Amino acid sequence: MRIDLHTHSDASDGTDTPAELVAAAAAAGVDVLAITDHDTTLGWAAAAAALPAGMSLVRGAEFSTSYDLPTGHSASVHVLGYLFDPTDPAIIEEHQRLRAERLGRGLAIVDRLAADGVPITREQVLQFAGGAPVGRPHIGRALVAAGVVGTVTEAFDRYLAGNGKYYVAKLDTPVDVAIRMIAAAGGVSVVAHGRSRSAARVLTAERFAELAAIGLNGIEVDHADHDGAARLELAGIAADLGLVITGSSDYHGSNKSIGVGQELTAPAQFERLLAGADGRIGLLSADSRSDSRADSRADSRADSSAESSAESGAESCAESGRGAVENAGTDSQVGVISSADHDLSSADRPGVLR
Repeated sequence: MRIDLHTHSDASDGTDTPAELVAAAAAAGVDVLAITDHDTTLGWAAAAAALPAGMSLVRGAEFSTSYDLPTGHSASVHVLGYLFDPTDPAIIEEHQRLRAERLGRGLAIVDRLAADGVPITREQVLQFAGGAPVGRPHIGRALVAAGVVGTVTEAFDRYLAGNGKYYVAKLDTPVDVAIRMIAAAGGVSVVAHGRSRSAARVLTAERFAELAAIGLNGIEVDHADHDGAARLELAGIAADLGLVITGSSDYHGSNKSIGVGQELTAPAQFERLLAGADGRIGLLSADSRSDSRADSRADSRADSSAESSAESGAESCAESGRGAVENAGTDSQVGVISSADHDLSSADRPGVLR
């Protein structure tokens, strides 16, 4: 059984639609696919509708989180949440806040680039985002389209790196808050690519133990960013702490060279991960999607004000470039899953600036 538990669609910063993502996974022989877009569940419904016979879908998201350091600084540590209830109010509110953070940060980066004479506009970046949470890959694609760079990778190297002159920080969720939030919504959590970028500097064995004590379920060990030594180290930490070991491609379509199914999770580890969820949101197959629990729960909670919020957000976006926050503020899941707009400013929830 081939299991890939970390992929992105154009509901966040991937280039494939959710249906194209599912098709790519099927072509790669993937039996179990997780859709884990950044800070949103917008791609769930389309991915579920595209499921072919024989494939199962794990519904999840990649949460933008930060780890506080004793020095007063923080480091980015992403957390993959799986099988959580998408109608949980805390999840809805924090995802909306994070999308607003991503939009504000993305537009600020564009403004800095434009001020330095780089031929790029807010409107171009918003067009590439297409209503998804704005990420630096969308800016990278706009830079490619403008002829400034040849690839998104080059855009990151020259303009979008975290230590570069154009970088702008955003307020992420503290990692402990995210882990507890996912658990409270019935889901399970896995630290993503724990030996890449800033996470490698802060996630010692002792800090993994702290996260395990508050409910972390697993560590993504097999990832393209991890060399052999990193994989051995993380696997040892996971074994010592009794955590699930996962492997995932972190597929982003053409934004990265990694193919879907390139890294995989062992079936026994996957079963352990499934056992950690409370069953509110289950594994979805083509046969079960029409009567899944997510459908019935979401249908009962659907609020028509969410639809009007999305429409007003789209109109605002056309006028100012900032309406994408409202437009992205409603997550739609399997069936009619939508929720009333929950306004949440940065000051209303804990976060760490990075």
